Amino acid sequence: MSVTIYHNPDCGTSRNTLAMIRQSGVELTVIEYLKTPPSRERLVELIKAMGIPVRALVREKGTPFHELGLADPKWSDDELIDQMLAHPILINRPIVVTPKGVKLCRPSEAVLDLLPNPHIGRFVKEDGEVVES
Repeated sequence: MSVTIYHNPDCGTSRNTLAMIRQSGVELTVIEYLKTPPSRERLVELIKAMGIPVRALVREKGTPFHELGLADPKWSDDELIDQMLAHPILINRPIVVTPKGVKLCRPSEAVLDLLPNPHIGRFVKEDGEVVES
C-alpha cells in the first residue's frame, strides 16, 4: 500500500502523523506542501475526496487568515482555494492519502483509520500523549 502525506515539518501534529505512518511500515511519499504546493486541480480533488467543506481546510492559527479577512462569509469556495494556493500555509495539515481514503489527520491518530496495519503498538506523541493501537 502506498501512502502520501501532505506534510509540514514545523507542525507537531504533522510530525506525529508521519511518525505513525512510518511505524506502520507502509510505502510512503512525503510532500512538503509549503515547498511544493498542490495544483488547484489537486487541491480540489483532495477536498472532494475528504468530503469536507473548503472552509474546513483553511487554517487560521499561524497564518494570514485574519489579516486577509477570511473569516468573513463573503468568500466563495473558489476564492478560498485561490487564497490557499497563494498562501499554502493556509492549507490545514496533515492531509493523508491512501487507497482506504483521504483525511485531514487532526488529531494525528486519525491516520490509523487509513492504514492497512493500524496496529503500531505504543506511540508517544510529542506532547507526551500516549496512543495505543
